[in-house]
This record gives sequence, C-alpha cells and structure tokens, in this order.
Amino acid sequence: MTSLSGSTDSPPIIALHDVHLSLGTGAARVDILKGATLDVARGTSVGLVGPSGSGKSTLLMVLAGLERPTSGTVRVGDAMLTDLSEDRLAAFRGREIGIVFQSFHLIPTMTALENVAVPLELAGHDDPFETARTELEAVGLGERTSHYPTQLSGGEQQRVAVARALAPKPAILVADEPTGNLDGPTGRQIADLLFDAPAKRGTTLVLVTHDLSLAERCDRQVRLKRGQVIEDGHAATLSEAAE
Repeated sequence: MTSLSGSTDSPPIIALHDVHLSLGTGAARVDILKGATLDVARGTSVGLVGPSGSGKSTLLMVLAGLERPTSGTVRVGDAMLTDLSEDRLAAFRGREIGIVFQSFHLIPTMTALENVAVPLELAGHDDPFETARTELEAVGLGERTSHYPTQLSGGEQQRVAVARALAPKPAILVADEPTGNLDGPTGRQIADLLFDAPAKRGTTLVLVTHDLSLAERCDRQVRLKRGQVIEDGHAATLSEAAE
C-alpha cells in the first residue's frame, strides 16, 4: 500500500483518517467525501487534483478546519480538529493555517495594509501594522500599502491575500485555485510566492488546482475521484501517467 505521508522521518503535520462528509438527509443526502485518508509531511508541497466534483476543495476545507467532517478524524500538528469547539478551532486556524482562495476576499473599505493588519490586530499579535507592511513588501507591494482593493489589479489583490495568509507565520498554507482568476503571467507570479513559503519559511503548502503546470511544481500530487483519494505520488510521475 502506498504511504501517503511523503516521509517516515517525523510525524505528518496533517493526518486525515477515514474522513466522510455528507450534506442533507434521506433522499436528499449527498456524500461528498467517502473515507478519504491522507497524511502530509511537514514542509512539503502537495497538489490536490481531480475532476470537478471529486471532493478536492471539500477535502482542503476539512483539513483547514473550515468544514467539519461527518465522521473520521482530522489532526493538524498536535491538535485533533474534530475534537475542538468552534471557538478553539477558529483560534487554532487563525494561528496555524493561512488560507488563499480563488476570489480574493479583501474588505473593499480597507487599504491593502489594513486588510493584512486588522486580522493580526484582532488576534492580538504584536505590531500588526509593522508585520503587515513587511509582508506586503515581501510580495512586492511596498508602494501600494495605502491603496484600496478597487485601485489594485487582480494580481495585486491576490498578492495582498497571500500576504494576509502568511502574516501570522502559519505552519500550513492552503490555497484553493489561487490562480484561477488570473492571466498566465500573473498566475505564475502568484505561484512563485506560494512556493516560496515551503522553500524559505518551511511552511507546508496544500493547494487545489486544475492547472497541471501548477500541480507539477508540487512535491506530490494527490488525485481524488468521487470523494476518495485514489492515487498519490511525485507530481511528475502522476502527470506522465495521465498523458
């Protein structure tokens, strides 16, 4: 049986076991995840791939603590997410997990600096605005901190979203189709920022994508079909097998 941990040297930072997630009841019930099991090694990059409706975005939301599974266990670091209350789960997610979506989810009435700093301020971080400024400079927006989202291009807005996700220095960065709304060159710039996180910060990256060129940059690809993990391996190997 193929190991899903990617490494046997240390415990996985993410461990999902026999995860099911269903919506509705009776005849209206829809089973989205059907016994998904996945381990992710610390500091690696993993691409979740598969056809639309395969459950990959739902799996990402479950491991990020944004969706609760119907059954099964989800452990991130030393925390069993399935045992945490909503308040403790939200606090854990704010500290340990950075999230980047396809849509940028910026607050339109806040500047780029405020969009990054205010979540830090609410979480009680020291020097939230200085931290936010540093992160915006790191993504190449040091001269755009006072601009509002409507004054920024799509790529710049996604850079703000990446800076916001990385500002708390999370152990894990998750991204759901992070380049889906961007043109090719801009998408590649955003991808470079995302892959810098494992390389420079030791952050674990898990992303969902339909873009094979993006998935091929990951250390591993995990392929889903009908709510189950069906294939796991090095990105290049799976891409060659799919051709």
